[in-house]
Amino acid sequence: MSKTALVAGVTGIVGQNLAARLVADGWVVYGLARNPRLDTAPIIPLAADLLGLGALKATLANVRPTHVFFCSWLRQATEAENCRVNSTMVRHLFEALPAPGELVHAALTTGLKHYLGPFEAYASGTLPQTPFRETMPRLALQNFYYDQEDALYAAAKRHGFSWSVHRPHTIIGHAVGNAMNMGTTLAVYASICRETGLPFIFPGSPAQWQGLTDVTDARQLAAHLVWASTAPAGRNEAFNVVNGDVFRWQWLWPQIAEWFGLEAAIYPGHATSLEDRLSGAGGLWRDIAERHGLQEPDIGRLASAWHTDADLGRPVECVTDMSKSRKAGFGGYIYTPDSFTDLFARLRAERLIP
Repeated sequence: MSKTALVAGVTGIVGQNLAARLVADGWVVYGLARNPRLDTAPIIPLAADLLGLGALKATLANVRPTHVFFCSWLRQATEAENCRVNSTMVRHLFEALPAPGELVHAALTTGLKHYLGPFEAYASGTLPQTPFRETMPRLALQNFYYDQEDALYAAAKRHGFSWSVHRPHTIIGHAVGNAMNMGTTLAVYASICRETGLPFIFPGSPAQWQGLTDVTDARQLAAHLVWASTAPAGRNEAFNVVNGDVFRWQWLWPQIAEWFGLEAAIYPGHATSLEDRLSGAGGLWRDIAERHGLQEPDIGRLASAWHTDADLGRPVECVTDMSKSRKAGFGGYIYTPDSFTDLFARLRAERLIP
């Protein structure tokens, strides 16, 4: 049976890497976004806003996917608005498909805020003990991930397809213009430190500097999404997905520094806001881009310091259990230092960093 994928949010860090994996595996791939790139053949671009149901129906009128991958979200001013807007986007996608009953499977990507809470109450209050496991109950808080899940479950029940939910940790991978992109943010930060002589200080909390943690390579997440969408053991299940190893930032930070020809600064013992350190760096980055012939002079399309501060500033240890996926048959693994250095090498090869 031929497989046709509709990837919602194809321009994001998850969608870009997933679409590339699906194409490599021989799928027909439609890439949906508000402003999709038009130079990504054989991915078929579809332009629509998931909040505009009428226009979305017109865009999808002739699209009959076997699999849907929902990798999109929009940040709002409050969590109540996050819940309303992001669940509406999930509902609209299934309402807009001309033949949702032909779907075999739909996969939703969320994340560890499932366990850590929403931005308004991030990593605060009484949190579940690590490692995070899929059997842990929802927090007693508003959380747009929960509303997205519920919208997916309702559509699956209505139309008879199977579903999977994927909960990555911080995603490390290639994307430009992405709102949550730690790997590229750290690459920009390191490049600025090398160009200016500023100390390469780890910006996060003592808990993150000293404690165990993990991350999710976008390639690992793509492989996991494809696996769960095609393997019987992946049906109607929620899964954590990380690289498969653990590390401490105090071990990894000097390796990142060395890749950029830097010395890691002595950790000051407290968080140092990266957003503050990079504020006003737009002009500096434009100068660096001009001097080195870089492709992207807008630092805002590369660095998302606010999100990196949120991840690295957590006051708690964050370790994710992958046992459920492994027992179900997923054996993917990526060595975390490779996630960073592979990304840095690609950014340099594409002239996005000097």
